[in-house]
Amino acid sequence: MTRDASKSLPDEARAPQPSGDRLAARLRGFGPVGILAILAIIAGNLVVVPLSAVLVLVWARWSRTPWREIGYVRPRSWIRGLAVGIVFGVAFKFLMKAIVMPLLGADPINRTYHYLAGNRAALPGILYAVTVGAGFGEETVFRGYLFERLGKLFGPGPWAKVFIVLLTSASFGLAHYHDQGLAGAEQATMTGLVFGTIFAVTGRLWTLMCAHAAFDLAAVAMIYWDVESEVAHLVFK
Repeated sequence: MTRDASKSLPDEARAPQPSGDRLAARLRGFGPVGILAILAIIAGNLVVVPLSAVLVLVWARWSRTPWREIGYVRPRSWIRGLAVGIVFGVAFKFLMKAIVMPLLGADPINRTYHYLAGNRAALPGILYAVTVGAGFGEETVFRGYLFERLGKLFGPGPWAKVFIVLLTSASFGLAHYHDQGLAGAEQATMTGLVFGTIFAVTGRLWTLMCAHAAFDLAAVAMIYWDVESEVAHLVFK
């Protein structure tokens, strides 16, 4: 560009980019700053749950990513979304417990969380974990955040969305393997496939958050009242 041509540029085009804009662009990108942000978010829950989800919200604000891109879209009706999520989540849990997991040969008793059976003192902690840690935390990270990041990498096409659903579902399953073993990983993977597909179609998290919390609350109820085996043998005796 010649000197004369550069003089014809508007002042704002020649002005240096504000530091906030540069930081936002780097956080949205996949350079050193962007990769560091991803690693920090993934590691957040190693410190305390749901720090990873909180860091996603901080990242979205600092990177100036629109909230809708991570699924934070105001629902048409909060109450309807809550009701649909509860009904779907509970029904989905019964389907998994009574039909899908028995077909996979899973133990009808969740050995990892069987300590909850009749254990009233443990209820506050587990209720926090499944509503805040899972409903809010896991949906924000595994659906909202990862779909946004992977969508930027692979694009918005239908096959890219299929791949993202598969990849996030596998990641979701692996995240549950360390404490729940193979059966927990299988269930989490299938849950990720269902929730991921819904998110890929709707782009909204509120109902999925409610469904995820309801799914886990139904699981806690089965364990607390010690009816897991009965539910697991409703169809296959």
